[in-house]
Amino acid sequence: MTDLLPHETELTGQWIIVGGKTISDEICARIHRLTTEVLVKIGHDASGWHTLYRDPRDSRLWELRYPQADLHGGGPPQLTCISAKRATDVYGYSPT
Repeated sequence: MTDLLPHETELTGQWIIVGGKTISDEICARIHRLTTEVLVKIGHDASGWHTLYRDPRDSRLWELRYPQADLHGGGPPQLTCISAKRATDVYGYSPT
């Protein structure tokens, strides 16, 4: 599994049904590794469902969300590169 590449701006995981069982795809696994081993957690939004991270290599800001809220646990994860303005507006984060 690779770290975030300079051209990447969004990773979206999927749940797959195999043999009648729902499993996470390799993108879900990659997002989990990135958010637990690579990225630096900065904080949560007011709802507690979205989390802000910073990549220590290039200082890009990343938002972890679960866009399929109708599914159990919010569904598979999505990791999106966001602007400093969004980080400030949503998380109260100031990069200085």
